[in-house]
Amino acid sequence: MKSMGAKGPYKAMFTDVDGEQGLTEAIYQRLSMKSAKSDIVVLCIGTDRSTGDSLGPLVGSYLSERAAPVRLFGTLENPVHAVNLAETTEHIQAQHPDAFTLAVDACLGQVSTVGQITLADGPLRPGAGVHKKLPAVGDAHITGIVNVGGFMEYFVLQNTRLHIVVKMAEVIGAAIAGATHELGAMERHRATAAAFVTESRPQRLSVFLRGRP
Repeated sequence: MKSMGAKGPYKAMFTDVDGEQGLTEAIYQRLSMKSAKSDIVVLCIGTDRSTGDSLGPLVGSYLSERAAPVRLFGTLENPVHAVNLAETTEHIQAQHPDAFTLAVDACLGQVSTVGQITLADGPLRPGAGVHKKLPAVGDAHITGIVNVGGFMEYFVLQNTRLHIVVKMAEVIGAAIAGATHELGAMERHRATAAAFVTESRPQRLSVFLRGRP
């Protein structure tokens, strides 16, 4: 089951046939509202030391391997987690102050929602599921429910099935890569069209003036 309101969150199970396409379109809609001169930052939060919490780094590595046109923070090799999140956030704010930031993280939920991917506007509050107070990050965020919450959260994350996490990461990574590549192509097309119009104006004016007595 999937849903997306006009300005509400997009939700889909990672097993939905058209879930990846729907997520790609929802991400593109949000990114297309940013300035063409603004960077896109994707901040993938989590650690490879915990199976359930490795969703973010897996997405980051997926995007890195596919050369997604984004400023990427958080991969399996260089994860962004509770220890370095504040420092990374400060770096992003200093180096990319006008960027549109999309944050990605794993979370816990109910039995019926395990495997659900959600894209929503506004900042992500990482660590809430394990009762940690960490900086809120992002202009929009994607979360993936990897397991059931409510009891012994750290133990649950450690014992989450890797298969589910990997498959969810593939859907999220493919959607972000697809949306950003499509947006990049659109912005290049617009820039080329604008340059053509600018260059052709003097030529048309010159022809007009030569035709005058």
